[in-house]
Amino acid sequence: MKKLIEILTALALLFSFAACSNNTTNEGSSPASQQSNTPGSTSAEESNIQNDSSGPAESSEQNASFTPTETESKSLVVYFSWSGNTEHVAKSIQRQTDSDIFEIVPATSYSDDYDSVVDLAQKEQRNNARPAISGRIERMEQYDVIYVGFPNWWGDMPMILYTFFDTYDLSGKTVALFCTSGGSGLSNTVNEVKSLEPNAAVTEGLHIGSGSSSNPDKEVSEWLNDIGLAK
Repeated sequence: MKKLIEILTALALLFSFAACSNNTTNEGSSPASQQSNTPGSTSAEESNIQNDSSGPAESSEQNASFTPTETESKSLVVYFSWSGNTEHVAKSIQRQTDSDIFEIVPATSYSDDYDSVVDLAQKEQRNNARPAISGRIERMEQYDVIYVGFPNWWGDMPMILYTFFDTYDLSGKTVALFCTSGGSGLSNTVNEVKSLEPNAAVTEGLHIGSGSSSNPDKEVSEWLNDIGLAK
């Protein structure tokens, strides 16, 4: 009987020790693990899931030392497009010539309202304005051929194109103009660019009507053949 009591007492002490040990472990757990089920909190696991959604996270040191691969293209498509028509033609030229591409984006955006843009374009012409361009073309010297596109506004290039030609010296390069319009064609823009870039070789230009601009591949191909720049 005495031996049975001793065994029961030992078991009681053992269970008591185990309970104390378990309480100590819970008290020592990290704050993040205690908060993981709290509304509005973000656990470490949730943070890792967010990182995984955009691929492996990179350190700031890796990002700082990243160098983009330099292009080997010798031609560049530069374009300004308000309605999207000129953009369609620009991208067709890019595909068919394997060119780099740069969109002329105004530092101050034009209105989405047609009448407002018409009025502003006329005002810019009267004032011989030079609207600022957002962004800059680096290493312009690497290009031999520059395709330049625009919509015909009031019988001329938009004034932001004059900003482009004032900014870059295209001497020794081939310049090929293309434009879109309802029917006014290139107007006098080819001769105008010849005067702005007297040391460049300015080719015959391409005009595509607004109705054909969404599918310009055939006309672009024929034009590139005509001016000797087809791939």
